[in-house]
Amino acid sequence: MVRTVAEGLNVPWGLARLGDDQLLVTSRDTRTITRIDLTSGRKTVIGEISQGRSNGTTGGEGGLLGLAPSPDFADNHVLYVYYSTDRDNRIARVTYRPDAPAGRQLADLRVIVDRIPHGLHHNGGRLAFGPDGMLYATTGEAGDPDLSQDKGSLGGKILRMTPSGAPAPGNPDPQSLVWSYGHRNVQGIAWDPAGRLWASEFGDRTADELNLILADHNYGWPDTQGRTDDPRYTSPVAQWGTEVDSPSGIAYAGGAVWMAALRGERLWRIPLDGDRAAGQPEDFLNGRYGRLRSVFALSDHTLLVTTSNTDGRGAPDRSDDRILELAVR
Repeated sequence: MVRTVAEGLNVPWGLARLGDDQLLVTSRDTRTITRIDLTSGRKTVIGEISQGRSNGTTGGEGGLLGLAPSPDFADNHVLYVYYSTDRDNRIARVTYRPDAPAGRQLADLRVIVDRIPHGLHHNGGRLAFGPDGMLYATTGEAGDPDLSQDKGSLGGKILRMTPSGAPAPGNPDPQSLVWSYGHRNVQGIAWDPAGRLWASEFGDRTADELNLILADHNYGWPDTQGRTDDPRYTSPVAQWGTEVDSPSGIAYAGGAVWMAALRGERLWRIPLDGDRAAGQPEDFLNGRYGRLRSVFALSDHTLLVTTSNTDGRGAPDRSDDRILELAVR
């Protein structure tokens, strides 16, 4: 069963749940955060991340992307956002003030990481707190593949940091945010119940990937993509042709990773057995709602999925974007 929770949205990208019945969602091109009642679908814009904005939008795949509530959100009302300027991508913390007037409920924006490479494409952008209480961020190589292998660059990486933006204890290099490298463009991360970190990755016309992320592992871009026998690189757990995937957000639910496909216009289910795939991936919603961007697990049996049918100029390719709720087995 599929239910439309809300529609009329602009590229809904990052999702955060507040309590049982409230959801926050970022809109990439308008750079706004909207609160949505999961029962009624009522939408309220709570504010805009306007810092670094020029000419209305940064264009392409940049804009307001990832969103993550602080682990102490109930006490401090802090949200973390990943957004683009005309020069770089940044991670910032901002305070949510629900008692303020609608549209003005975001205050005290403070950048904690900047100088993440920015380009027309490949900006990464997913944020999530892990079971270790650290903040993880995915980045792209911004169209410069050499950055992925450069540990001195924040591009083409998965980053791990404290809530203040400092390198997290236990990072491979104590002075660096870099957790893993050799990535082309990661837009989805999720943890399974055992605490294993999974990530989706865009390939280049050959193989899109689902990777098990391990500290200081090199995932191969630009030297390789897809499965490899080269011991210097870590192979994906599952891979697809780019025509049926182009993966963005993922979530873990019911023993599987669920992956949203943009070009493939479908939702993939990848069953897992520990650190391995337990069977062939299955696809759902094939072509029914257009491009799918993000996946969020409300429970082991209920997912939220967002569509991404608005182009980089804010015009709809197919229809306005929406958030779907679906029951899964």
